[in-house]
Amino acid sequence: MVSEHVITSAAQVLVASNRGPVSYALSEDGSISAKRGGGGLVSGLSAVEDKLWVCAALGDGDREAVRRGIAEPGVRMLDIDADVHADAYNGIANSVLWFVHHMLYQTPLDPVFDVEFRRQWASFEAYNLAFAQALAEEAGEGAAVLVQDYHLALVPGMLRDLRPDLRIGHFSHTPWAPVDYFRLLPDDIAEQLLRGMLGADRTAFLTRRWADAFTACCTEVLGGTGRTRIGVHGLGADADFLRRRAHQPDVDERMAILREQVGGTGRKTIVRVDRTELSKNIVRGLLAYRELLNTRPQWRERVVHVAFAYPSRQDLAVYREYTAEVQRLADDINEAYGTPDWTPVLLHVNDDFARSLGAYRLADVALVNPIRDGMNLVAKEVPVVSDQGCALVLSREAGAYEELGADAIVVNPYDVSATAAALHEALTMPDGERAERSKRLAAAATALPPQRWFLEQLEALRRD
Repeated sequence: MVSEHVITSAAQVLVASNRGPVSYALSEDGSISAKRGGGGLVSGLSAVEDKLWVCAALGDGDREAVRRGIAEPGVRMLDIDADVHADAYNGIANSVLWFVHHMLYQTPLDPVFDVEFRRQWASFEAYNLAFAQALAEEAGEGAAVLVQDYHLALVPGMLRDLRPDLRIGHFSHTPWAPVDYFRLLPDDIAEQLLRGMLGADRTAFLTRRWADAFTACCTEVLGGTGRTRIGVHGLGADADFLRRRAHQPDVDERMAILREQVGGTGRKTIVRVDRTELSKNIVRGLLAYRELLNTRPQWRERVVHVAFAYPSRQDLAVYREYTAEVQRLADDINEAYGTPDWTPVLLHVNDDFARSLGAYRLADVALVNPIRDGMNLVAKEVPVVSDQGCALVLSREAGAYEELGADAIVVNPYDVSATAAALHEALTMPDGERAERSKRLAAAATALPPQRWFLEQLEALRRD
């Protein structure tokens, strides 16, 4: 049992993640307002009533709320030093671990593991230890703790040392790097990461491919996975919520505006909805669309690419540069091919969930071409919501490929010409075939909706 930690509650189900289900904003008059978050994890956790969610304070509003003792029921927010959090989150999690697992480094120049990296790694350790200590204090005897994602890869091992009585799970929402790429990391860091995750009774992934890659890394670096069980749980779309939300008045209003912007009788739409993540491959998607217009001029004025690219991680220069390149390329296509009555690319960069759902409903073709993606819920959501059924052009490097590949038009995300050909195939797919494929895609996409996804993990953790 814990010696240096006092158990302050008796929570029997605990979840740990960097971002929690609520965020706080600090107004000029000093008042604090709360905003509930969304996403698959928030939806999944609604399946469990009596739980405690441990998360980090991410901004000034969050930190001030913690200092004033403001808290949502069932949430403990940790006021980790802002500089430590910045090092851990931006310096290590998003600039090292994310890049490794998505295989995004330009290796002639990056990565460089030097003194500054080691300084940031110490912050990553401190950040993970803060979570482990909080979980140790809050967990009741024999409680189940589900730790989320690469940000908290060290927590299971640290928590195991503090509270050996707990049932500990870890879930990775990203891909896992193959052995050769994972070993870009310094040897001691690679070993520490794996041992941290193997502190869990059970560590799980979105697809068998990522689980096998993790196992291979453990075998290569450590000689095996020890007593830790490896699981696979493919997070699906929440069909009931999406279909209900997609037919509310604000979505209808956004659809009417989008239809007007698309213009033209019978024009088809190619839809993509992404954050401007480097892994999402938005630039090559635009290049493929440009090649479609160039090599198959019959599509000029007959198709519009509705592209939503919502800015992400703009505190990192490489993300700002990527977002700017997306805008530049969209402008170039419009300047080269546009006419007074036709804008080839409708690019929106302001996040608007209702507008995204409106685009889903309008989609004739959904383009989901990530370089590498743990799952990609957009690929699952569009077929569920699309009014007339849509053709899905899907990267084989998306985790969703394992479940949706049979009814998608599958592409190599680096092959721009093949992606252009796939867009042509999707646009010319007969209506009946498109509707049937879309129906099967929707069924596969909703096989494990968020609540069942979470409960399945919880049951497996308690059972194994």
